[in-house]
Amino acid sequence: MKLNDLTEIEVQRKVNEYFRLADITLKDEEIREIQVNDFGLGRLDDLGLQLFMYINTERYCAKEWVLFPRQTCPEHLHPPVESGDPGKQETFRCKFGTVYLYVEGEATSNPKAHPPERDRDQFTAAHEVILTAGDQYTIPPNTKHWFQAGEEGAVTAEYSSTSTDEHDIFTHKDI
Repeated sequence: MKLNDLTEIEVQRKVNEYFRLADITLKDEEIREIQVNDFGLGRLDDLGLQLFMYINTERYCAKEWVLFPRQTCPEHLHPPVESGDPGKQETFRCKFGTVYLYVEGEATSNPKAHPPERDRDQFTAAHEVILTAGDQYTIPPNTKHWFQAGEEGAVTAEYSSTSTDEHDIFTHKDI
C-alpha cells in the first residue's frame, strides 16, 4: 500500500512501528502528535518526513524522525533568523536503518542515493555522508542538505539549536 493512500493516523501508527524498532517508546497521546510532512507536494511516498518533537525552546530542540524506505527529505538550509544568529545547527544520530545524507562540499562520485528522478534538478548538495545505527553527523548552520533512507527505512534522533521550520529555505521550486 502506498503512503499517499493512508490516513494521517495510519501513517502515525506506521511511524510508531519504526520507533519501536529503534527502542523508542511513545505514549498514545504522543503518537497522535507525530507530524507527517509531505511539504505540500502530496507525494509522501517520494518526498516527506515524519517526526516527533520532544522539546523546542529558545535554546535547544530534540526530536526523532522517520524516513520510510527510500523516502527523501528535500534539500533545504537553516539560515540566520536574527542578527548575530548563524542559523540552526543540527546533529543527526541514526538509530535504525541507513540515512544517506548529502551536504554542501566536494561531490561524491557514485553516490548510494539519488533524489526522485523528476526532482533531480531541485537538489544540489552532493557530498555524501552515510549514517547507520550509532553514527552521527553535525550539519553546520546555513548549509544546504537533504537526506534519504535506505531500503529498510531509517529512524534518526536530531539534536539542534532552536528549530524555526518556518524560516527554512527549500531549493525545490514547488515548496
